[in-house]
Amino acid sequence: MRGARAAFGALCCASLASAQPNNRAVTYEIDAIRFATVPAFRVSGLIAGADTSRRLDIAMSVWLLRGGGHNVLVDAGFHRQRYIDRWKPAGYVSPADAVRQAGVDPDSVTDIVITHIHWDHADGIDLFPRANVWIQAEEYHYYVTPLTGAPKERAIESEVAAMLFDLERRGRLRLIEGDAKEFLPGLTAYTGGRHTYASQYVGVRTGAGTVVIASDNLYLYENLEQRVAIAQTLDADSNLRAQDRMKTIASDVRLIVPGHDPLVFERFRSRANGVATIR
Repeated sequence: MRGARAAFGALCCASLASAQPNNRAVTYEIDAIRFATVPAFRVSGLIAGADTSRRLDIAMSVWLLRGGGHNVLVDAGFHRQRYIDRWKPAGYVSPADAVRQAGVDPDSVTDIVITHIHWDHADGIDLFPRANVWIQAEEYHYYVTPLTGAPKERAIESEVAAMLFDLERRGRLRLIEGDAKEFLPGLTAYTGGRHTYASQYVGVRTGAGTVVIASDNLYLYENLEQRVAIAQTLDADSNLRAQDRMKTIASDVRLIVPGHDPLVFERFRSRANGVATIR
């Protein structure tokens, strides 16, 4: 009888344990994926006050986060021919193909975080047809006209405005309401970089600690290391405050990832051509 009670008790405990929610925090693996290079870009367009004669071959990247049942892209790159013709990127690969080469089919991307509305970060949204798209509510409403989806400002391309508007109509646009919002488990959106009206950057919980994917709120490591604002910002002081804040969010300053610095692919181990694992 005592053995039967023990067995019953063990069964009850096992049942209760299996019924409890999994409280382990979701963590992500992060790959920076370089899909193109824009050669000889003016550094003065990246770093406020830089020598106008300086040039740099800048990386065009998206960031793939895998964890918690999600395949999340931070930004979506570009693919329309007019941008390729204008900027003549070297080594261009469609962001969809670049993500596929990193091990995730474009149809398996569950979410895209658009840090801001510029073409080189948002034109590729339609390459990932099943993804929900996350953007700051203020960014969306500032740049996209209600009812029509027309662009309100020159900063946003008509195709980008139309895609975002269509996603809202189809229920796949997710609006993030403000700063320091955890919008998916382990992913937090921060504002204040002021690259655009309500540009955002992303804190990502990983096994190595919190990584900050800065996107264009921080163009280059040089901005951070010399505490110099990005050249293209609506408010240089706000941008510097955002850079300072990134240092408090990231578990280590080396885990702050700038938007266009080719050094990302030297400072972090590459596991494939154009793919660097952030950890």
